[in-house]
Amino acid sequence: MSEPWGLFWLFLRASLFSTGGTGNLPLIHQELTAEGVADERDFAEALAIGQVSPGPSGLWVVSFGFLIDSWRGGLLALLAILVPPLLVLLIDRLMRRAEAHPAMQGFVRGMMLAGAGAFIPVLATMLHAAGWSLPTLLIVAASVLLARARRVPVIVHLALAAALGILVDLARIG
Repeated sequence: MSEPWGLFWLFLRASLFSTGGTGNLPLIHQELTAEGVADERDFAEALAIGQVSPGPSGLWVVSFGFLIDSWRGGLLALLAILVPPLLVLLIDRLMRRAEAHPAMQGFVRGMMLAGAGAFIPVLATMLHAAGWSLPTLLIVAASVLLARARRVPVIVHLALAAALGILVDLARIG
């Protein structure tokens, strides 16, 4: 990988598919050791520099880029790890501008309705599997009322529904 853009592309891919810190290390290590561009000593040295340097630990990549391709490698690595957060900021800016647009609001409303519409067959299937009994319908109704209040977290809905389901089954058995 002697070409600069190949090195940039590798660092960019590793940055895009990791969550920060040393999450990009496996991809970079695999690619560059397989091609013989870097060895274990280069990785160890770059990681050590990244750990003792001030700032985020993900900046080890800049040291590594410098070690394998001097200033050009360091600058390419820096640019590659800056692209993903800058893309997120750009997308956020565009979304903030577009969210007030009537077409975007219509799109979001349509997606919400489509999600609700897709849930109805799932609910019917679950009710059919649970049986269309009065206790089952009461549990569904209570959950819908709790959801309308928007004050009870979903996890509480699930816990209450599970507890009621257990109580109903125990009452049937006993």
